[in-house]
Amino acid sequence: MARARRGSARPGHGRGYGRGVRTDDLPLSRTTLDRDTTTRADPRALRAALADPRGRILHVDSGRVLVDPAADRLVLTAVGAGERAPAPGIRYYLGQDGDGPLVAEVASSGGSVGTRDDDDDDGDQAVARAGRWLSLRDVGSLLSARDAGAATAAIALHNWHLTHTRCPRCGARTTLTQGGWVQRCPEDGSEHYPRTDPAVIMTIVDDADRLLLAHNALWPATRYSVPAGYVEPGESLEAAVRREVLEETAVVVGDVAYEGSQPWPFPASLMVGFRGRALTTEPVPDGRELIAAEFVDRGGLRDRVHRGELTLPTATSIAHSLIRDWFGDDLPVVRSPAEGDVGRP
Repeated sequence: MARARRGSARPGHGRGYGRGVRTDDLPLSRTTLDRDTTTRADPRALRAALADPRGRILHVDSGRVLVDPAADRLVLTAVGAGERAPAPGIRYYLGQDGDGPLVAEVASSGGSVGTRDDDDDDGDQAVARAGRWLSLRDVGSLLSARDAGAATAAIALHNWHLTHTRCPRCGARTTLTQGGWVQRCPEDGSEHYPRTDPAVIMTIVDDADRLLLAHNALWPATRYSVPAGYVEPGESLEAAVRREVLEETAVVVGDVAYEGSQPWPFPASLMVGFRGRALTTEPVPDGRELIAAEFVDRGGLRDRVHRGELTLPTATSIAHSLIRDWFGDDLPVVRSPAEGDVGRP
């Protein structure tokens, strides 16, 4: 490990960084949805939304959403368009979007993210004919702020219900209230709310403005991203940044600065982005979670992506936005033979 150096420069204030990560850069942080918390406290809120002629239904199935791929937008169906009677536990009141109430409905085959392959049965076939079931990971960056925010809320809420079906105090099965945003125990009267697991994700740069990238043992061979990890109990976000990078890559991190945050409902994370300054420059992967780690400069990253040797995170992820800010431009993509020399900048 290289010897640690004490530095005073704030991370990212040197050359290379762009304008910083903004909310508009984070696809799943964009939202125009009014969650209408006052109304949803009324036990009749969901029924009222389903009776409202302006009401529309957003369809969720196995962590996917129903999308019109020709228009890059969610398929929203009118609440009265041949809908069957509401079934308890499969519909949630999301709020208002300016045109009326939005309700999430889980298809009969709905499960948690990762439990089914995208090629599996599309659940409610009558609904599926209106569009295609697509993963939010793939289409989140293409959706409008309204659609991205509503879809993220719907998937996160449903994943919470799938994994929290009983009271943590007494074990009794809970019932849904407040439009699906609260679980109430009928035995002890306790109320339970959706949980979110905070995780840090960070661009770590050295004094040469190179970026630390790492390869997870479970990923395809060419896939790399920036370090990330969950925040431990009693730990600050900044401390989590330094601990995770040290544990996974043996790199010592000095100053860190907040960049932005994005929900990641796969199943229930809030990704909190930072940039940090590396005080050592010889990464050593932990050999368990990570099996490769290295510092790369912009030219090297661009050339390896062009040659198909390096795959970066998808545009929906906060990792993509963080790396793009460091890169200072849109991230490169694989070049086809028709584009000429793939090694050319």
